[in-house]
Amino acid sequence: MRSIGRDAGLAAVGFTHAEPFEEVRVVLKERKEQGLHGGMQFTYRNPERSTTPRRILGSAETLIVGAWPYAAHPRSGDNAAGLRGAVAAFAWRDHYVALRAALETMAVPLRDQGFTCRIVADDNALVDRAAAVRAGLGWAGKNSNVLLPGAGSWFVLGSIVTDAPYEVDEPIAEQCGSCRRCIDGCPTGAIVAEGVVDARRCLAWLVQAEGDFPLEFRAALGARLYGCDDCQTVCPPSGDEPADRIGDEVTSHDLIELLELDDAALMARVGRWYIPRRDPRYVRRNALVALGNTSVDDGELRSKVRATLARHAELGDPMLAEHARWAATRWGD
Repeated sequence: MRSIGRDAGLAAVGFTHAEPFEEVRVVLKERKEQGLHGGMQFTYRNPERSTTPRRILGSAETLIVGAWPYAAHPRSGDNAAGLRGAVAAFAWRDHYVALRAALETMAVPLRDQGFTCRIVADDNALVDRAAAVRAGLGWAGKNSNVLLPGAGSWFVLGSIVTDAPYEVDEPIAEQCGSCRRCIDGCPTGAIVAEGVVDARRCLAWLVQAEGDFPLEFRAALGARLYGCDDCQTVCPPSGDEPADRIGDEVTSHDLIELLELDDAALMARVGRWYIPRRDPRYVRRNALVALGNTSVDDGELRSKVRATLARHAELGDPMLAEHARWAATRWGD
């Protein structure tokens, strides 16, 4: 089974039992009570469910966990033209389509033998990272990501929940040692303790959260449009890119162009991202903040930026108007 997963493109495959993740459940509840989830619902929404694999499949015996690798370093020229907003590597393309296909390939022979399989990935139903750690794929890093030995964290994770019995793998030892590059390298100080991220300060969450982008973190967002990779790029095990480009990755977007699109065109371009309430205003909000953190010497382009910001400042949307005015002050207006 492990070789089937490898042949399907998975970088690592591990096996663990389907017993509840009791310690993780306690942690989720504690952090939610402390407000560290920042309103995030993913796995926090129902810790009883997300830490109990048998809520997915009542007869579950085994979790078969897979890690799909993705390219992580932009090529020279990716951001060459215009004022562009950066996209985190996990969102350059829909890696979960490939992950689910690989897991499905593994599930086929199990179903042929009469076993039941449920595939879960990027789903509220299961704590994927905890499953990967218990299945021995990697250890939980100080940045809270799963780190695969010699390969780091440039992976998306998913599992097959099945009633097929397998011998389980042992977890591997933590290997971060005294390194704290992720803690020191976080632009907002969101890693408040080893393995503990305060989502209220995490840029990767704030670009997905509802409401105004917090004023105190707008400058720290830089030219990011969606996601943040800083705690991964500074991590020594993640220094080498584990996967080649597939060819359709989109690493950034032209901010002015994005702000000129109507709702339908905007969602057609970035609609697979997590966007609060599927409201394109939040993409525009992020783009306005990112635009406020950019600069250009070209006079014609500067005029275009000012016109775009002025137009959004005068629209009837209070949230976008406020962010446009903030960005305009950064441009000296």
